[in-house]
Amino acid sequence: MTGPCLFVRPRRSRRGAALTLVLVSVLATGAAAGSWEECGTRADERRIAGHAAAGADRAHRFERAARPAAGPHTDGSTAAGEAVSRSGDRWSTAFSAREYEDFQRELDGEYVGVGLWLRQAPDGRALISRVRPGSPAAKAGLRAGDELRSVDGVASRGSAVTEVVARLRGDAGPAAGGTAPGGGSSVVLELRRDTRQWTETLRRARLRDQNVTTERPDGPDGPTVIKVGAFSSGTGEEIRRAVRAASPRGGVLLDLRGNTGGLVHEAVAAASAFLDGGLVATYDVRGSQRALYAKDGGNTQIPLAVLVDGGTMSAGELLAGALQDRARAVLVGTPTFGKGSVQLPSELPDGSVAELTVGHYRTPSGRTVDDRGITPDLVAEDDAPARARTVLSGLGGGA
Repeated sequence: MTGPCLFVRPRRSRRGAALTLVLVSVLATGAAAGSWEECGTRADERRIAGHAAAGADRAHRFERAARPAAGPHTDGSTAAGEAVSRSGDRWSTAFSAREYEDFQRELDGEYVGVGLWLRQAPDGRALISRVRPGSPAAKAGLRAGDELRSVDGVASRGSAVTEVVARLRGDAGPAAGGTAPGGGSSVVLELRRDTRQWTETLRRARLRDQNVTTERPDGPDGPTVIKVGAFSSGTGEEIRRAVRAASPRGGVLLDLRGNTGGLVHEAVAAASAFLDGGLVATYDVRGSQRALYAKDGGNTQIPLAVLVDGGTMSAGELLAGALQDRARAVLVGTPTFGKGSVQLPSELPDGSVAELTVGHYRTPSGRTVDDRGITPDLVAEDDAPARARTVLSGLGGGA
């Protein structure tokens, strides 16, 4: 099948530009959803105009609910927030017009923040899983393993990772109460490392994320480690290139720990790097089931192990679940986050947007992910990378 494969509401303005299928973002807790059919050529999916009946109906119902909530003196953002609150859906999210523009930029790999990736420990603590090189957090000396105890005085323990990440986001430009000329808005972090506790004030910056990094720590014939932080535009092709360049003898260690999700069609493209066609996931809404399929021609022979943890979310879980169900990879680490719901954006006239859940996805074997996550084949915590390398060598990879 070729041509556009996703549906959204007709574009009203630049703010309402169509989003491709997204299951989670690092800006907030949800993202946009569309039709899960086999995707062929992209055909500028980000700017597709058109809609399906289910999406239009939900959008109209949302606007009918939000307009009375707004009243004569309430702005659209407040109305969207009230409508989301009334929905009772923990994954629904309200955006102002400006926040939604920021969200769309983030889907292109750009965001405003301090450069931290987080994961949730079994006891509910928020731990730093990765620090972006050159970011405000890196310059302050933060590192993986540090506990993020609070953000601007709000405790992080027990909160969803997405909620904590949302608190780290803000304004990259001058703002009242904590900025300097040319600097971003400030955020106060309370941190802990072993027995040391301290407070760090960082200034947010607009960052261009490098979501795919590739290393060969044991040389050209050793395993290729592909770390994927999120699925933004172009991530799938970057992974495909890395797999094509990997040593057939060394195999691939795909690191999805701390992966915050993102664009589903990019996760499908990543799956296509390891599969020769076939089912990646299914999705049903109102009794109608659709499916996502990998493209033909992926490398089905190269040994593959996948690292996951509690910070592996949404589109990251979709990829991990597909590779596990298709018996293409061995998953190593700890159970994933458990976010398998799909949201569709609905827009108010002022550009404010609410994203409401329209359905849930399943892995190829029919497993649901929401609230359950994916249990790896080999459960391992601190020694997960070493255990994954051992598994990889048993599959025929390794130095």
